Amino acid sequence: MNRRSRVRIVSLGFHDEAPARIVKQVDREGARGVDLLVLPETFNMLDRNRPETLEGPLVTAMSELARRHRMYVVCPIDRLRDGVRLNSAVLLDRAGQVLDVYDKVYPYWSEFEVDPPIHVPAGRAHGVDTDFGRIGMAICFDVNFPAVWADLAADGVDLVVWPSAYSAGRSLQAHAINHNYHIVTATYRRDCLVYDITGEEILYERSEDFHVSRFELDMDRGIYHENFNLRQRDRLLREHAADIEMEQWLPREQWFVLRARRAGVGVRELARRYGLEELRDYKLRSQRQIDAMRRRQPGHQIWDEAAVQATSMSLGVMRA
Repeated sequence: MNRRSRVRIVSLGFHDEAPARIVKQVDREGARGVDLLVLPETFNMLDRNRPETLEGPLVTAMSELARRHRMYVVCPIDRLRDGVRLNSAVLLDRAGQVLDVYDKVYPYWSEFEVDPPIHVPAGRAHGVDTDFGRIGMAICFDVNFPAVWADLAADGVDLVVWPSAYSAGRSLQAHAINHNYHIVTATYRRDCLVYDITGEEILYERSEDFHVSRFELDMDRGIYHENFNLRQRDRLLREHAADIEMEQWLPREQWFVLRARRAGVGVRELARRYGLEELRDYKLRSQRQIDAMRRRQPGHQIWDEAAVQATSMSLGVMRA
């Protein structure tokens, strides 16, 4: 899949704003040129008694703006579906069509006090392909539950978009460190946090009024463990010295990051052809293979699937 590398992102932060102002700002940002625009959690929630369907006025307005400006939009809404209330993040594609909907897996306690109360969905966090990478979404209180973030990693996401009522900070950073995807926020706090695939905080901006953050991410950088990769890395760098460089070396973690020296190189795909295994894939494969060896050991007690799932949820580890 051919994907663009540099992605222009806009995060908007506000709370209880008039729809007309929101639409005007989204239109303005789209006209400037953007690949992905992110809105805060349930931004249509001026009236908690009026959740919106996917055909409702704000989703329709955002769909038109996504189509007009050829951009993806993450549109989080208090949603009504068949009489059931959901806290949802709707991903609109560049044609203004609904590409994906994520329903908040772990609603906050106050969401059960509205009428009708929030519904707890049966689904899991997941990823969806775009023309610049695989996007996953999580919402606010989800940050406290490691299994949500492990599910996103297991589904191969490159970027997690997190609309929220608050900022979270280090809780998000832990997920970026553990799973090596970018994380981008849009919040009621009128701020924006961005974490790198290394877990480093690469952006924090905040405003007193309607907040706008504009930035770019390089979605083609790759992060790798030194284990079993050094010979392939050195050959790759030697044979493509004009194309690829080692951007970072993290000796305590034994990680390194590769990036392109020029546009159009395709670092991660080229690294795969040279036999390099990305860090997250290495950890997932190691877990599966070590678990398989454990099951083959004499006297090993094989757990039933429900026990395995429960333990994975409590420890926040990847499910095989």
